[in-house]
Amino acid sequence: MREFASGQIKKGVRSIGFGGDGATWGNYALVWKDAGTLLADGGDTGFSNGNNFHFWATGATTPLLWHDLAIYVIALKQDSNDIHFMTTSPAWGQRQPAIGQGANQAIFTKMAMPLGGGLSAGILLSHEVSQFSTQSTVNSTRATQYQTDWRPSGGWGLAWEKPDSSLLVGFRALLNRDRERRIDASGSAEGSAQANEYRIGASYSPWEGALMDLGHTRLQRQNTLSGTNTTFEAPNLGFEQSFNDNRMALRFGLDESSPGAGFTAKFAAFKLDVAYIHNMARERVGDLFGVNSQSLIMTLNFNYQAPRY
Repeated sequence: MREFASGQIKKGVRSIGFGGDGATWGNYALVWKDAGTLLADGGDTGFSNGNNFHFWATGATTPLLWHDLAIYVIALKQDSNDIHFMTTSPAWGQRQPAIGQGANQAIFTKMAMPLGGGLSAGILLSHEVSQFSTQSTVNSTRATQYQTDWRPSGGWGLAWEKPDSSLLVGFRALLNRDRERRIDASGSAEGSAQANEYRIGASYSPWEGALMDLGHTRLQRQNTLSGTNTTFEAPNLGFEQSFNDNRMALRFGLDESSPGAGFTAKFAAFKLDVAYIHNMARERVGDLFGVNSQSLIMTLNFNYQAPRY
């Protein structure tokens, strides 16, 4: 379920709208460009079978500090409605229909600064825990609870931008570590859940206001509780065109196998980013929660350092 919330806002809504390339405009290294801002996030993912996940988040970025360092902190809360899906557990036996509810809470801190010569660097520190309770619809006495305990997690990013802003290239690494616990009638079991995500990408401006983005994602995941170990790679493609002195922008793209689109509108000290994604995170969650989904994510950003008239 994290793929429908925290897995997205780490990139930012603008990036989500044109391919989700976390190595370029969603890179941790560029946080200093958003210095002096406050934001509120909201998102909803609805499946055609009625399953629904939603989240809210609020964050703030400091003004530029020592050597133009900026620090960004965001807190997130995610939950769901009654989720209908197929699953199993050691005490259940065979895979069977079930109903469940999940929740997720997280705090992320990003720190970034320009290093000179167009190069920027940034890091991410994360604290995230999740809970999911499920019950068989075949036999109501069969119930399972999943919980995650935090382990040190985070990431880092590097980005280089040409002086005329016509080219941006970057790399981003995200290393997540959790301790997962499963509790059912057979007892309690624990194991580690690890995910290593690496992104590389480039963004080029062929004409004024336009951006063409190309990236690549590699994700390695291992879960000792379920005994799974998977790796997949996928592209990130996107295009953006801004208008009216960058007060408006339209974009579209392909994030792995999920097409999306979005827009930005600026008014006074406010900026609104909206992104729509079809079958978000399909490569990561498959059809576990449903075959088709529609996601809408929005961010309202306020520049508290903007001039007041």
